[in-house]
Amino acid sequence: MAKFPKPSEGSWTEHYPGLGTGPVSYEDSYSAEFYAREQEAVFLKTWLNIGRVEQAPRVGSYFTRELTWAKKSILVVKDKDGTIRAFHNVCRHRGNKLVWDDFPQEETSGSCRQFTCKYHAWRYDLDGSLDFVQQESEFFDLDKDNLGLVPVACEVWEGFIFINLAKEPEQTLTEFLGEMGTGLAGYPFGEMHQKYTFKSEINSNWKLFIDAFVEFYHAPVLHQKQSTPEEAAKLLGHGFEGLHYELLSPHSMVSSWGGMSPPKDPKMVKPMENALRSGLFGPWDSPDVVGDLPPLVNPAEHRAWGVDSFIVFPNFMILIWERQWYLTYHYWPLAENKHLFEVSLYFVPPKNAAERIQQEYAVAVTKEFALQDANTLEATQTMLETRVVDTFVLNDQEILCRHHHAVVKEEVRAHEAGTPVNFPWNRASAAANA
Repeated sequence: MAKFPKPSEGSWTEHYPGLGTGPVSYEDSYSAEFYAREQEAVFLKTWLNIGRVEQAPRVGSYFTRELTWAKKSILVVKDKDGTIRAFHNVCRHRGNKLVWDDFPQEETSGSCRQFTCKYHAWRYDLDGSLDFVQQESEFFDLDKDNLGLVPVACEVWEGFIFINLAKEPEQTLTEFLGEMGTGLAGYPFGEMHQKYTFKSEINSNWKLFIDAFVEFYHAPVLHQKQSTPEEAAKLLGHGFEGLHYELLSPHSMVSSWGGMSPPKDPKMVKPMENALRSGLFGPWDSPDVVGDLPPLVNPAEHRAWGVDSFIVFPNFMILIWERQWYLTYHYWPLAENKHLFEVSLYFVPPKNAAERIQQEYAVAVTKEFALQDANTLEATQTMLETRVVDTFVLNDQEILCRHHHAVVKEEVRAHEAGTPVNFPWNRASAAANA
């Protein structure tokens, strides 16, 4: 029996009647007015992932994150007690950026005992307290105890570092993650710390790229040239369906088959993949680091399972692969029609050059697929902005597209009305309506 069973027989969407099955407006993906409301209601009050604990491995290790959409710079550091802390990266004297290298707009990382402002040499301890003021006697009624760095709410889940820009977050991180957090707890993310990254500015709304990665209906069409002609024809002929969908509002997930890793027939994949024993689904030779899977990983317990995609609301995705590696996507809004797309791929550290090449080939293939999606989304964005078509039809496999837009709109509505969010399509609601 599946660990997260389908509510009952039939389509996925129809078992969540509060979500609806009718055409959907995409005005939230091109309206500048809605974009401004969305920033206020979602991004400035929701827990956001900005990194992992491996980026701050020892006492004094730090890194910065530039949140240009919020006009904020965040400093993350491991203090003397081993606690991960976050602060606004602003000196309390004259407002200079506290931590930066040659170029103030670029992110940086390193290790230190204290943070020293480049402008007037004020110094702050790792816990954010003000320790030293240059020519302190020149100041009037200086209260150093009240001039520490401004803290940012910061919590860690399974090694992922989250912040919340609200002065008083409405929920703890554990409460916010809910069933998503408990359903993934225990997966050995920390064993996979060989990291590869790439990023790109995409000329589309941030939600449109999430849409692209939570349905596989497009895969046999858009990505057919990434398969051999025989395999592409087979996929086009049969189509593609996910194995399982789960709504854990505001979060969600989709589970998918395992593709070609390794293939039963060598002719299913290109010669390079056969030679390297690697491809889109990762190196074919899996490390032995994963024991029993957490309940939300491969929830259908399908023998052909290959990857699960988890949307951690609002803009963070974790993809867990059967080949024992994972990747993350971040979609940082820059405007109603532009966002920064960041990708990080995590593997068990390679033991030799052959394993390193397998990993790097998987990274190259991932980049090829991802940027192919990005190019399509830029075409989508320009056509949405013509407003020629007002609403769009979504099929059953696009339930997470429908869900994510509905959650964002509900978060905006609830924030502006000053009322709790209402997700009538959650599992309990669906069961009551079955």
